[in-house]
Amino acid sequence: MTDSTGPASFGRVAEDGTVFVREGDDERMVGQIPDVSADEALQFYVRRFEALELEVSLLEQRVRSGALSPEEARKSINTARTSVAGANAVGDLAALAARLDNLAPLLSEQSAARKAERAKQHEETRQAKEGMVAEAEKLAEGNDWRGGVNRFRALLDQWKALPRIDRATDDALWRRFSSARTTYTRRRKAQFAEQSAQRDTAKRVKEAIIEEARPLVESTEWGPTSGAFRDLMARWKAAGPAPRDVDDKLWSEFRGLQDQFFNARSAAQSEQDAEFRGNLEAKEKLLAEAEATVVPVTDLEKSRAAYRQFLEQYNQLGKVPRDAIRGLDNRVRALEQAVKKAEDDEWKRTDPEARQRAQETVNMLSTEIQRLTEKVAKAEARGDQQAVKKAQDSIATYQTWLDQAQATLADFTR
Repeated sequence: MTDSTGPASFGRVAEDGTVFVREGDDERMVGQIPDVSADEALQFYVRRFEALELEVSLLEQRVRSGALSPEEARKSINTARTSVAGANAVGDLAALAARLDNLAPLLSEQSAARKAERAKQHEETRQAKEGMVAEAEKLAEGNDWRGGVNRFRALLDQWKALPRIDRATDDALWRRFSSARTTYTRRRKAQFAEQSAQRDTAKRVKEAIIEEARPLVESTEWGPTSGAFRDLMARWKAAGPAPRDVDDKLWSEFRGLQDQFFNARSAAQSEQDAEFRGNLEAKEKLLAEAEATVVPVTDLEKSRAAYRQFLEQYNQLGKVPRDAIRGLDNRVRALEQAVKKAEDDEWKRTDPEARQRAQETVNMLSTEIQRLTEKVAKAEARGDQQAVKKAQDSIATYQTWLDQAQATLADFTR
């Protein structure tokens, strides 16, 4: 029995088995199946419609879920619309076509959203690439020859992982990035080439220094030869590093020559120090005696004579061990300074000009105090207590200065 409301309601079967589908006010022949019942013939074409309806439903789901891009969805809708239009099927074909048409607004929204997303992604990618270009250009100006090359490699990998943006902008940014990388690479190669040349030069310089050091090893002129080795060491440091595979070997050889000389010098000086210890004991004994007789300087002439006698005897003694020289010199200098200070003090005490200046100062201050004393008497006579107080304060100040001046003058009379 034919369904009066379903897809079959849109069909009719003629007596000869021809099947028609109603489209609006018209009907169209969709096929003919003879030798079967009208219901069977109709259901055959209904099933075709149901297949189309299922296809449209699946397409609607995929479009609404965003599984298809707007461009892919339009192509699929056009294909489905072509299949529905003029389909040899029985059902509401117009409704199917309308459902396909109803997807158009959704596609417009999805296209706008996709366009906005692409614009956002485009801007984010542009900013990311501009940041990478700025970093690359900064690296190209720097001298980080080890870290820089690794960073450029990482930046390049990041660049490749990013999507392309509009061609003009992308190409311009890539040219800047590539130019920065090329500049860095050229500078790095030039730097390493220069370093290699410098290391080769340093190798030749250090080999020459070693050859100069060889004949010095047997020298017993300890002072001049020590100075020569110091000069060679300064030149060695100034030469800079040689190639890594030979620098340690060259240093080991040069260091061995130095050690050979300085060990011989130390052995010889140790022998000398043993000989000089007797001189040290004699000088220390002589110093102790002088320190007991020269200082403190209470009698300048006596201390001066004792110091001269000490110095004559001291200088007749021979050398002492090197590590004792500074201590002995400091003790001798202390004796010398004590005598010199006493001589300076004696000169100041007996200097007639200084004594005259001290006497004049005492006289001047005494005269001023006398004048102020008379001023006090006059102020008291007229009852001017303010003037009395001011003059007495001045007298107190001048008296302090007078006491100091008299003490200085007294030093000249002792």
